[in-house]
Amino acid sequence: MGRQHWKKIWVGSAGNMVEWFDWFVYASFATYFAGAFFPSGNPTAQLMNTAGIFAVGFFMRPVGGWLLGRVGDRRGRKAALTLTVTLMSASAILIAVAPTYAVAGYGGALVLLVARLLQGLSVGGEYAASATYLTEASDPKRRGFASSFQYVSMTAGQIVGLGLLIVLQRTMSDGALHSYGWRIPFVVGALGAAIVFYLRRTMLETEVYEEDASHTQERGTLRALWRHRREAFLVIALTMGGTVAYYTYTTYLTKYLSNSAGLSKQTATLVSFTALIVFACLQPLAGALSDRIGRRPLLITFAVGSTLLTVPIMTLLKHAGSFWPALGLALLALVVVTGYTSINACVKAELFPTGVRALGVALPYAIANALFGGTAEYVALWFKNAGIESGFSWYVAGCAAVSLVVYVAMRETKDLDLARAGDRTDSSLTTAS
Repeated sequence: MGRQHWKKIWVGSAGNMVEWFDWFVYASFATYFAGAFFPSGNPTAQLMNTAGIFAVGFFMRPVGGWLLGRVGDRRGRKAALTLTVTLMSASAILIAVAPTYAVAGYGGALVLLVARLLQGLSVGGEYAASATYLTEASDPKRRGFASSFQYVSMTAGQIVGLGLLIVLQRTMSDGALHSYGWRIPFVVGALGAAIVFYLRRTMLETEVYEEDASHTQERGTLRALWRHRREAFLVIALTMGGTVAYYTYTTYLTKYLSNSAGLSKQTATLVSFTALIVFACLQPLAGALSDRIGRRPLLITFAVGSTLLTVPIMTLLKHAGSFWPALGLALLALVVVTGYTSINACVKAELFPTGVRALGVALPYAIANALFGGTAEYVALWFKNAGIESGFSWYVAGCAAVSLVVYVAMRETKDLDLARAGDRTDSSLTTAS
């Protein structure tokens, strides 16, 4: 892979890391600020309130997917990526200065809600813009490897967030963290976004986009996307199981270990931090493997593993009791999830032609995340509050089973020419012979 390819991947990944740092620190620090914005009482109810606002951010993602996907297809990947990081910086600043319930009543929760709406807009476009950019910027024979850096950077953002949490847990008292310490990561996120804004202003556009000969008026429109509605529905279906599993073992895992398994917050955070480092390292390896054997084998492996192993893993995690057993189970879960995360960006980008690629990935993916990924944590806490916590494990396994049917039926995409993707007349749902 040439130097220019690596430069494009680096710039796209660095921005993606900051975007997802801001997105995930909300979940990572929720146990500390949940009581700041809502009346004291049931800790689970407070977490449900903050998880509800977390989910609301996901429901803005389809809007962001449409708006920023349109910008990415009509104005370029660079323009969309610059706009997303601007929105994310603004949302981080809002959360950092939001007043508490004691100061402004539910006014602080309202500020939190507005910030999450902005984050939803930003991330709704960020995923597709970065997925499209990384896929188009790579060597055609190494698209799986190159696009895997999307989840490397996403996970790196969460690792940095968890690392900061660990440092703060060891340098500040629990009371200080609950009082004001939770604001620190949002200040850090805003500063990081400012740096990335500069990097993205100087980034190079992809050659695939610049050489696209499609009519300008058709780029990034819903009318153009409708012509590829089969691929759009395919994106929703293949995302369903993967996004539920991913958010279960990343954003929700720390809360599950502390709120259900009885581990201390420090131990739960360390488990997640360590597991995510290994998880990030696995992404390029699995992406490179998909360039050799294809995308479908990895997707099918993920879906089978998630369908069969989710209930046992979640049950054993609840009774893990200490760091090492919890870490081993978390790693097993994330190894399974790698079959989806390492290649899902390029699989979706490979389904659409250049003129509608960003929108084609953004909108259906954002819809799937709003319905399944963003609600995963809230659904988990709902099951717990209802006294049937094990029901969530079956829910995750069921979503994976649905996606398994899609993975088995879809055709292979690794050898498709991006310049001609979407022009074929055969069905995307038909398995290649």
